[in-house]
Amino acid sequence: MQALILCGGLSTRLGEITKEIPKVLLKIGQKTVLQHQVELLAEAGAKEIFLASGHLHDVLEAEVGDSLAGIPIRYVREHKRLGTGGAIKNAFAQMSDFPSFVLNGDILLDTSLRGMTEQLTPDMQGIILGVEVPDARSYGLLDLDGENHHIKQFIEKDPNYEGKGFINGGIYLFNESIQSLFPETDVFSIEYDVFQKADKLHAYPYSGAWIDIGTPERLAFAREHLVETVEKER
Repeated sequence: MQALILCGGLSTRLGEITKEIPKVLLKIGQKTVLQHQVELLAEAGAKEIFLASGHLHDVLEAEVGDSLAGIPIRYVREHKRLGTGGAIKNAFAQMSDFPSFVLNGDILLDTSLRGMTEQLTPDMQGIILGVEVPDARSYGLLDLDGENHHIKQFIEKDPNYEGKGFINGGIYLFNESIQSLFPETDVFSIEYDVFQKADKLHAYPYSGAWIDIGTPERLAFAREHLVETVEKER
């Protein structure tokens, strides 16, 4: 199994913190975000990991090299900003082993991803990690079929929404068929230009520890409160 980590963004929300270092190389405890993610993917069966890189590519490659945690690392360098969908399309052109995981490069969680591999069937286009949050008003929601967790629709964030709900957790397991929904253009969003057209996407419901470290506040929270959680044996 192969996997892809999206780590080519500018990380503008983190400001000076990522001016000279890619977000995936920030430390959470004794390990970088990237190492946490590589170990998570390796435990789920990934044998080779591709990094969709761009901003600060040279720093990333010099620091990581051609392997991490015993897993071969390959680079797919972007010479212009492609968006989330364009980055995946660009990397999939070099990947051949499906199904494949795709992770946003700022996600940390405390569970194995093997449940996603066990749930995926050949007729699906893919599975999205559906994270249950107690207050979903600031997120877009996944509207799920209660029996098989088929995603009926993606609902835009609603400030008037009250209560918990499932959101897109930024971790995907795609069958090769997802590529039939990719537009011809190089630059596009996986969330808005692909998922909105998909009719065979399912969610893997998850309610454990989850955070994206894309802002200074969330990065600080992860460093203070989640080190033991994300490093625990899965």
